[in-house]
Amino acid sequence: MIVTATVRGQSHQVEVRAVNGRYVAIIGDRSLEVDYLDSPDGFANLLVEGRSRDVLVTRRPWGYAVTLRSGRYDVLLGDQTPAGPRGSAGGVVRLLAPMPGKVVRVLVEQGQPVTEAQGLVVVEAMKMENEIKAPREGTVREVHVREGQAVEGGALLVVVE
Repeated sequence: MIVTATVRGQSHQVEVRAVNGRYVAIIGDRSLEVDYLDSPDGFANLLVEGRSRDVLVTRRPWGYAVTLRSGRYDVLLGDQTPAGPRGSAGGVVRLLAPMPGKVVRVLVEQGQPVTEAQGLVVVEAMKMENEIKAPREGTVREVHVREGQAVEGGALLVVVE
């Protein structure tokens, strides 16, 4: 699945595929091979097209905070903003899988009230567990996944209203 990612005001269509134990990120007409290795200092090592980068990737309700040794970049997914989903003051919030992976835990059920930052679903991707959290207080309207299910990047996980 293709996801819109915005970094420093520039939006890109990004598709991530798992291929032979590696990942291929397709950005526009460019294809990048990516390997991911955990590091004992909390950072991970990304090997992108043969170039090594130490990174710390932190899941946020609006996407990811990516910290390199040289600075931090916010990667906004879809119609998200660092304050949360657009229109999040009320209405429906659709939480999406940040990248292809496997659902390892579903922490909520339909009709359950949730608080801001409460964990909803845990998705394992690139050897990391990413807890998808509620961007605000609300009620779980729909749960679209089950434990053990493989999901594509951008797949609908949970709807909160």
